[in-house]
Amino acid sequence: MALGSNAMRVFFLLAMVVCAAHAAGKAAPKEKEKGKDDKSGGAPAEAPSGSAGGSDISKLGAKGDGKTDSTKALNEAWAAACGKEGPQTLMIPKGDYLTGPLNFSGPCKGSVTIQLDGNLLGTTDLSAYKTNWIEIEHVDNLVISGKGTLDGQGKQVWDNNKCAQKYDCKILPNSLVLDYVNNGEVSGITLLNAKFFHMNVFQCKGVTIKDVTVTAPGDSPNTDGIHIGDSSKVTITGTTIGVGDDCISIGPGSTGINVTGVTCGPGHGISVGSLGRYKDEKDVTDINVKDCTLKKTSNGVRIKSYEDAACVITASKLHYENIAMDDVANPIIIDMKYCPNKICTAKGDSKVTVKDVTFKNITGTSSTPEAVSLLCSDKIPCSGVTMDNIKVEYKGTNNKTMAVCQNAKGSATGCLKELACF
Repeated sequence: MALGSNAMRVFFLLAMVVCAAHAAGKAAPKEKEKGKDDKSGGAPAEAPSGSAGGSDISKLGAKGDGKTDSTKALNEAWAAACGKEGPQTLMIPKGDYLTGPLNFSGPCKGSVTIQLDGNLLGTTDLSAYKTNWIEIEHVDNLVISGKGTLDGQGKQVWDNNKCAQKYDCKILPNSLVLDYVNNGEVSGITLLNAKFFHMNVFQCKGVTIKDVTVTAPGDSPNTDGIHIGDSSKVTITGTTIGVGDDCISIGPGSTGINVTGVTCGPGHGISVGSLGRYKDEKDVTDINVKDCTLKKTSNGVRIKSYEDAACVITASKLHYENIAMDDVANPIIIDMKYCPNKICTAKGDSKVTVKDVTFKNITGTSSTPEAVSLLCSDKIPCSGVTMDNIKVEYKGTNNKTMAVCQNAKGSATGCLKELACF
């Protein structure tokens, strides 16, 4: 039955009055207790469901005094946000919140935003960790944003890192780990002094990391800025990274990775690899690094693989363009004889293939004479290497700029004469 416009307005007004009266006389349902997390990624079975909203950790018992353990409040806030339908927000207000390990598991009923306005401090009690500090897994449509900081407080535990002496060393906790996250975004936040890697992206698809700051001393051990493995369609943009290891490391199984507008330094550069350390590693392909600046790093753009590789793996379609080098030790380097700390061997045939690599518009200064080092395997030479407009000059005075090229096949145009390997 159709109603006139005046009658319709009266009808809705009466309906609103009745609904309001009914709601006022009905007690709000109590939130169910949080169920135990399922390591396989299932959402807590007893998490509440309902309309869109937010979970503020300060209202769940968290205290921003830097001393009180706020782990329970954060876990409860995640359970509430993940268990509700529609867009949800886990709010971390200003303050310093000390926490132990956090496992934020999905799948969630709706999309979740973690609004980080305060600072999270990872406990320095290593016995509290089974693996990582903040691990988010099996979650779709995730956003982490804000101007706050994830402080791993690594300075107090770096002495426990023995990876420089032992090949299979005990790994300290990574700060922020995204496992099996689809359609995610991390923006604006700062990651500080991780115990090990600052951010580890594994088995993810469609993740954007933008306007993020990652900071640790240049001599801090294994504090990679952002590591990517077995993931696709990952974008890192507008980000500043200064750490004690690779600013960005792109590991096996990575495809469709785009790095743009990144400033790196201190650190070991922007690396593909290392490749071939473990069995059953997958190929790396379609990697694009553009419009980046590297300052006083030990490497610039680097591809590294073990000579005693444990698997057959190919790295291909790697493109580096518009890269500015400022006093970088090894601006362009392919190292197929990578052996950190001399704890690996050179036995066995190489099983790693590197092909279809482009270096274009790479300019600036080198802190060593070897501005270009293509150290490829004699058993499987690098192929399809294109060098276009490479103009990096040695900053020192006693030696000339040079290129060291071994077992590399390709072409060079518009490069400094000293750097033309082909």
